[in-house]
Amino acid sequence: MPAGAARADNPVVQTIYTADPAPMVYNGRVYLYTGHDEDGSTYFTMKDWRVFSSADMVNWTDHGSPMSISTFSWASQDAWAGHTVYRNGKFYWYVPVKDRASGQMAIGVGVSTSPTGPFSDALGRPLVRNGEIDPNVFIDDDGQAYLYWGNPNLWYVKLNSDMISYSGSPTQIPLTTAGFGTRTGNASRPTLYEEAPWVYKRGSLYYNVYAAKCCSEYIAYSTAPGPTGPWTFRGTVMPTQGSSFTNHPGIVDFNGGSYFFYHNGALPGGGGFTRSVAVEKFSYNADGTIPVMNMTTTGAPQIGTLNPYVRQEAETIAWESGVETEPSTEGGMNVGFIENGDYIKVKGVGFGSGASSFSARVASAASGGRIELRLGGTGGTLVGTCTVPGTGGWQSWTTVTCPVSGATGTQDLYLRFTGGSGNLFNVNWWQF
Repeated sequence: MPAGAARADNPVVQTIYTADPAPMVYNGRVYLYTGHDEDGSTYFTMKDWRVFSSADMVNWTDHGSPMSISTFSWASQDAWAGHTVYRNGKFYWYVPVKDRASGQMAIGVGVSTSPTGPFSDALGRPLVRNGEIDPNVFIDDDGQAYLYWGNPNLWYVKLNSDMISYSGSPTQIPLTTAGFGTRTGNASRPTLYEEAPWVYKRGSLYYNVYAAKCCSEYIAYSTAPGPTGPWTFRGTVMPTQGSSFTNHPGIVDFNGGSYFFYHNGALPGGGGFTRSVAVEKFSYNADGTIPVMNMTTTGAPQIGTLNPYVRQEAETIAWESGVETEPSTEGGMNVGFIENGDYIKVKGVGFGSGASSFSARVASAASGGRIELRLGGTGGTLVGTCTVPGTGGWQSWTTVTCPVSGATGTQDLYLRFTGGSGNLFNVNWWQF
């Protein structure tokens, strides 16, 4: 890859195609819940959901797929855009799937006691079903939770405190041009609202950020004095761009900053059905309005540094080339499908006064290879090389250690993999 691309950190995941970001802050990390576009898709062919997390907004850990269509026995297909919230010591993941019995899109709920799952079907049936999609849940200051969803309409219902039942009936939010802007050339859809509502509160103001117009979509927003309106159209958050004809917003505050997540088609092979999640840091204007943002390859700045002297999962990645991840027999995920010249970049590693050795948990059903430890780039300063032996299996794990010299200060670390042809070895974790 050209050096410029190697320095980029957007999209935040490069091992698979991801879509429809739903960020959630929990216990000092941002958890990112996404859809998963299958390689080579020519439609929204989506079979499972994925979870990633980060403490620094640049190095993202892959937690695999804790929920899929098969989680819901009543669902037939379409693992589309969901949203996760934490309440009562549990994590609730609201997702649109196709209901086998009716053939309609319906909203199901997965539940887990861990942010990374596994998730199980909380109800054994849909929570609501009216053929519409894109659930979003907001818990107000008074404890009342609201479920929003809809395309072509916009609906809400008040959730009970158990988060898996509701009071009253689903109610349509009036889609007025004052509330959601004016769309031209589509008599059946007079407003800009398309889909993907993301409702939250900041101060005394309620925000609804959503995908606008079609197709191609952009991101717009409206505000209101209350969680159900009346809404006032406020304008554009992100103009149409980025080689995907859909977009999907998610906004969180984390560690004193505000972050806007979206998707595009920026990866190789990317497009409208092979999308990738990206993120920008932003600051609200003094009057509470959201600034207009454009997609970048830079992404968000790093918060702090990454500590190399504690065990780091190999699937904690700022940027990579050529590798994939898979479930590990030792728990979590490992990096695999490593071939000669592939690499992983870990950004902003705080070596301090210097590292003396490097250890990695590795496995190989082939003859192994080498891990080159380089600083600043794939051709950067070589501070150590670890030899990986054949171990007799892709999940037959052993730990290798090698000396390190010259790794000091804060550096971008590149794990560059070398060896013969074909798949070389797998890596589960590493530590200096």
